[in-house]
Amino acid sequence: MPACKLILTGTGPAGGEGIKNVSRLSHLDTVRALFTLQDPKQILFFTRTAGGSRAGKQFLARLKERTHDRDKAISLTSYFARLKAIHRWGLAQPQDLSVIHQPVIVANGESDRMVPTKNSFELARRLPNADLVVYPDAGHGGTFQFHEQFVAEALDFLGR
Repeated sequence: MPACKLILTGTGPAGGEGIKNVSRLSHLDTVRALFTLQDPKQILFFTRTAGGSRAGKQFLARLKERTHDRDKAISLTSYFARLKAIHRWGLAQPQDLSVIHQPVIVANGESDRMVPTKNSFELARRLPNADLVVYPDAGHGGTFQFHEQFVAEALDFLGR
């Protein structure tokens, strides 16, 4: 039986700094997107630099490439349930991650506002067999922005 491996992106440990604020940030950025006629993903997942803006537009264009067999849009009920679960995770007590011995990749952008990047560093530090990948000039959507590099790294990791 192949060994279990974990790939964790844009996340942090229970009780991680700022995770409890994801709901508030998501709501504020969604309103900001509506007022500026942007897709909320552009604001939520990418930096506000020229490179982040360009990467967000490229990501949104890639999402439109597939024209059939697309996933259904998330329902409002599911969206709010997800935000509630993330909020609870942000309020939860830290857990002992030293008992997880599977190989892990923790990946994130260097400027994640939704789940602050310092949580990825903390998660990787607390997992005994973790590698950390941090993408430059990238936010919560770092793996979307650096998709080619991320897929290559993930396939290499899974193939080891």
